[in-house]
Amino acid sequence: MLKHRGFPGRLPSTDYQFVIRRANAKGGTKLVARERYRDRSAADRRADAGFLAALIEHFGEEPFERGNLDAGRLSWLLGREVVAVGKLDPTSYEQLLRVDMRRAEASFPELFAPDAAPDFGWDDDRADDDGDDG
Repeated sequence: MLKHRGFPGRLPSTDYQFVIRRANAKGGTKLVARERYRDRSAADRRADAGFLAALIEHFGEEPFERGNLDAGRLSWLLGREVVAVGKLDPTSYEQLLRVDMRRAEASFPELFAPDAAPDFGWDDDRADDDGDDG
């Protein structure tokens, strides 16, 4: 399982995780496109926006491997802002994905507005590159 070095581990000041620590020996948690209903909490919507912002900042429009990205977070965006490259293998850590920038901008215009770009505070919460504090 590829570990995305420098990718935020979670949304700052919350328990919404963005990456997992280790691969599941039985295979990756299945990716399933989840319906986002209008009555979702503001915190859930902020976690979606934060995760998508991190994906865009880290990968842009380029394809990326699922790797250690959290299946639950990906599932909230899957089939809309995040799409499979080729046929989707929902349990593969090697599955290639990409951000559909057109749909991302339509769903989360606040991430693309130059004067209103949200600050998620990534500097304090980046995943450590080597696992130690030194």
